[in-house]
Amino acid sequence: MARFAGKAVVVVGAGSVAEGWGNGKAAAVAYAREGGRVLCVDRAATAAAATCALIAAEGHSAVPFVSDLTTPGAAEAMVEAAEAAFGRIDVLHFNIGISTPGGVGALDWDEWDRVFNTNVKAAARAAQAVLPPMLRQGKGAMVFISSLASVHDSPYAYTSYEASKAALNRMSRSIAVQYAAAGIRCNTVLPGVIDTPHAAAYVTGTVDHADTARRRAAMVPMQRQGTAWEVAEAALFLASDAASFITGVALPVDGGMCG
Repeated sequence: MARFAGKAVVVVGAGSVAEGWGNGKAAAVAYAREGGRVLCVDRAATAAAATCALIAAEGHSAVPFVSDLTTPGAAEAMVEAAEAAFGRIDVLHFNIGISTPGGVGALDWDEWDRVFNTNVKAAARAAQAVLPPMLRQGKGAMVFISSLASVHDSPYAYTSYEASKAALNRMSRSIAVQYAAAGIRCNTVLPGVIDTPHAAAYVTGTVDHADTARRRAAMVPMQRQGTAWEVAEAALFLASDAASFITGVALPVDGGMCG
């Protein structure tokens, strides 16, 4: 039986910055393949539409919604759209995030605020907005996509990104504890070295991609990068009824890096 049959899923960051499979895009398609009705939220209309088209081509249900959740009122409008389309919200899957290179000695405070506004405040806005329908239902699941960089040293200097993702982990745990008795679960996935268009854009830059891929794979005990589908599978498990007694966890998907 499909794990999300009849359930309404909101995927924030359901598009991809380039061709290929990003974490949000793979998750949206995976939820749909498991029977979920998916609201594909992205700030880029073309990205949201592309993911919905992939889902529709497979005979599943998806609705695009263009929004920037860093703006006031956007999360509430997203919830209204989901309820109008599906009548309920069972899962919030939050996948957006940005990073700015630089250690603490070179921090740009405007960039610091922009990173936290996207990676933490937008997540809080989304969580706050979905709580009323989930509370009315007496059930719901939230999954936040964080990063292994929140708990593990990285060869790259991304202080604001690391700090913001650590804050996201803590916020997720706080939500989990506060709303556990109300039937709402909240968990976090910590992707490690994952081969996605986002990673390529932020890490490889103009460096030789094949060489960078080899060096990234060498950091992982499994000697390969992970895929967006492997991140999606972890998220789907945590959002599903199979994880009904699991809440407040931060699950690494990292090929053994945290061991």
